[in-house]
Amino acid sequence: MNNATQAAAEAVEAHVRVFFEGHDVDVVDCDLGSRQDVVPALRVLVVGPGPRGGGWVYVTAGCWARMQEDGCGVEFVMTSAVRHQRFIDLMEMIAYYHCGGHQLDVEHSLPIGEPWVPGSVCDQLLISLPYLHGPDLEVCPMPGGHARILWALPVTTAEIEFRREHGHEALEQRFDDAAIIPTDPFRASVV
Repeated sequence: MNNATQAAAEAVEAHVRVFFEGHDVDVVDCDLGSRQDVVPALRVLVVGPGPRGGGWVYVTAGCWARMQEDGCGVEFVMTSAVRHQRFIDLMEMIAYYHCGGHQLDVEHSLPIGEPWVPGSVCDQLLISLPYLHGPDLEVCPMPGGHARILWALPVTTAEIEFRREHGHEALEQRFDDAAIIPTDPFRASVV
């Protein structure tokens, strides 16, 4: 890992630790095998339940160093009700997809290729602002710039199709009207 990559990963970890003060934070070094060159120093920060909430939070650290432009880049956050390797694997997938040529940003989506968890109707991820955590998590100072930490929200194929037809704001309004619990893998589709 070069010095810039190390400094960027440390900046994300420090930001997450400050934001989630009072929570346990584990650092998982990711081994992408033959795909390692796409995100060479990827880590997933796993934040346990605590004062900011009872769920588990997963944050990438490594995308910014690979894909930043003019000091600005992104990392990703996902929240679930439980700790499981499945969510670390999904964060690795998001990082690989993003850094492998599909630069993700707000309002983008990507198919998971299977349910978020077995039995879930959510089989896509929608990239959005981190509404569960707010702007204080979203903006992460980095050496020579900043990262936006964006939310990877599990959604259904029908919801993505609705968004394509009616727009991102219309879908978010549906989420608000239905008062979805975004960490519930078995929630019903809002469309």
